[in-house]
Amino acid sequence: MTRWRPRRIALLVALVATLALLCCGGGVSALLFGVFDENKSNLTLSAAGCGANGPVNPDSKLPKLQSYGSAQMKNAAIIINTGAELHLPPRAWVIAVATAMQESRLTNLGNLGARNDHDSLGLFQQRPSSGWGTPDEVTDPKYAATKFYNKLKTIKGWETMSLTRAAQRVQISAYPDAYAKHELVATQIVNVLADGAANAAGSSVQMVCASAADVAASGWTNPLAVKGPDAHEWNVGSGFRTSDRPTHQGVDLIVEKRTPVRSVADGVVSRVKCDETFSGKLDCDHDGYPGKGGCGWMLEIRHAGNIMTRYCHLVERPSLQPGQKVTAGEAVALSGSSGNSSGPHLHFEVHLNNDRSSAGAVDPVQFMAQRGAPLSGSQ
Repeated sequence: MTRWRPRRIALLVALVATLALLCCGGGVSALLFGVFDENKSNLTLSAAGCGANGPVNPDSKLPKLQSYGSAQMKNAAIIINTGAELHLPPRAWVIAVATAMQESRLTNLGNLGARNDHDSLGLFQQRPSSGWGTPDEVTDPKYAATKFYNKLKTIKGWETMSLTRAAQRVQISAYPDAYAKHELVATQIVNVLADGAANAAGSSVQMVCASAADVAASGWTNPLAVKGPDAHEWNVGSGFRTSDRPTHQGVDLIVEKRTPVRSVADGVVSRVKCDETFSGKLDCDHDGYPGKGGCGWMLEIRHAGNIMTRYCHLVERPSLQPGQKVTAGEAVALSGSSGNSSGPHLHFEVHLNNDRSSAGAVDPVQFMAQRGAPLSGSQ
């Protein structure tokens, strides 16, 4: 069994002008990630190392995060350490922490009397009457986490399932969609307590920072990179709200026409549209030109945490329908040059609070780097 080196991890908040982006060469390098405040919808920055130093010792001094105090963070650390001891990858840690956030707010709940849900107890609200263990056992955080992970391991394909689906398969909750809203903050908790492990790929024994084509433990990946013979190279072109393009609400990724475009996380298609603003007949099936206006063929996907991503200038209408579910890394479209475009590329946007307007837009380069899925470089 791997012996993790205990270390104290302090939550370092800083204003930075540039991000230390991830190296795709397989080594572990420093990476900046964000702590997302779901109430204030802002990002602060903290340093991480993609799990290089393992989970923090639960008995060390732990930082507070948002509304989670030291006792709750200790419970999260126990959940994470238990997953590492079982040699489960960081994706399992994120799922487990998010589940406990939903079930108990990371509080080891005893019997709440009239407010108790049947005989549910502990971090995961496990029921002794359903075979999870005795009341004393299920209120032991390490035992409860072990039981959760052991059930998770029996679910075929849990590694590539959406977080809410995997959690529901374990918990069999009356509220099966409730877990998704905790994914972003659970990711940040894992990053804070396990040296950026949610930005890693691989097992808990051999973790490395996720390459561009990997789906990181956070559940996020790059919109263009694919592995194998279909891999493509790309460059970052026009950036987010630059001095010469202050109203540019995304980033342009320069890539040849008909390159597969992937959903960057699990989500639900919310819009497929030919978006052109010039007067006259819409003509997204042909290459556009500067000044034509609009995104051309565009796709919008909503993700957990009220995040929306937008993909523009596609070569043809995506074969998807609003309401259709997609998974992280799934090919959802092909790049092109429709709409207001001077050449083939993917225009990619990220919006908070499901706000399609410019008010909801954030810098995609920074946002994706914070989730272990950097946009710069190539496969």
